[in-house]
Amino acid sequence: MSTPFSDGTRSVHAGLPAPAVGEPFLPGPVFAAPYHLDPATGPGEHGYARTEHPTRELLEAAIGELEGGPALAFSSGQAAITALLLAVLRSGDTVALPADGYFTVRAFAESFLRDLGVTTVLVPTAGPYPDLTGVRLVLLETPANPGLDVCDVRAVAAQAHRAGALVAVDNTTATPLGQNPLALGADLVVASGTKALTGHSDVLLGYVAATDPELLGRVETWRKQTGAVPGAFDCWLAHRSIATLDLRLARQSRNAEALASLLVSRTDVTGVRWPGLPADPSFAVASAQMRRIPGVVSFDLGTAERVARFLDAARLVFAATSFGGVHTTADRRAQWGDDTSPGFVRFSCGIEDTADLIADVTAALDASR
Repeated sequence: MSTPFSDGTRSVHAGLPAPAVGEPFLPGPVFAAPYHLDPATGPGEHGYARTEHPTRELLEAAIGELEGGPALAFSSGQAAITALLLAVLRSGDTVALPADGYFTVRAFAESFLRDLGVTTVLVPTAGPYPDLTGVRLVLLETPANPGLDVCDVRAVAAQAHRAGALVAVDNTTATPLGQNPLALGADLVVASGTKALTGHSDVLLGYVAATDPELLGRVETWRKQTGAVPGAFDCWLAHRSIATLDLRLARQSRNAEALASLLVSRTDVTGVRWPGLPADPSFAVASAQMRRIPGVVSFDLGTAERVARFLDAARLVFAATSFGGVHTTADRRAQWGDDTSPGFVRFSCGIEDTADLIADVTAALDASR
């Protein structure tokens, strides 16, 4: 959509084909692997689903409109970030990764990338950032998962570009309605669409977006040759779900604000982080850089046993390891290998009524003491 409509309108109309009499607003998924070919000239617009697919292309158009640059969809967020790293990095390169970001990315770098001759430098999201001379790629995750620190994308991108490095931003937690890293100077955006972008806990999806055709072309070639594409039905579900992104984020953010306010008022909860709190260390940067603060809050209940009691007592909080969905979820990150304390909780606010959620969390916290 070329007209600068607001986020809600853009979400509803993103990637839809031009209206055609007798056709649905969003065409149903095309379940096909091969397509008819012209016997003389070969493939037309579509030849084989691994390389091009109409349902996937509509989803990519939707994501691209929201991110501000052409996008490629992948079978998961990890598939997307793996494609980015392997398409950009070569033996002898150095990559800077967030020390407090998604732990699987660090594990991949410290095993497979290291074996390929790529050196990893770990940098806290909030900085300070070292001299980036000699670094090929700087990967940022902001807000970081799960600690929710925020970095100044524009400042880090300027520093990286002066040193000759590319900048990629993991936009999973923020979503493209929370911030647009490409507009802030990033070269690439990568995200897990499994989380808030699609928001119904029924799709595995990832994507990479970039404004440089050559750079995105390298990622696309990698995808074509490795086959890490999402299925037609997943693409259709994701595209359908994006229409309500603005509405879902609004309620999730409102619930997160109420939850964070509750948690900081209690003496039996520590380490509360939500970048929308004025006292949060990331508040100033987040307020200047982000259009909205996501519905994820982190805090510490002291022990693994208390986290278990809290989750057992809560009626509206599901114990689950994803975030950004319409159902409120929480998990103890140490059980998955994150470098966090035993009682650290990542809490993802759903779209339940705010008063109901706060009452339920209050009662569960009281019962868990």
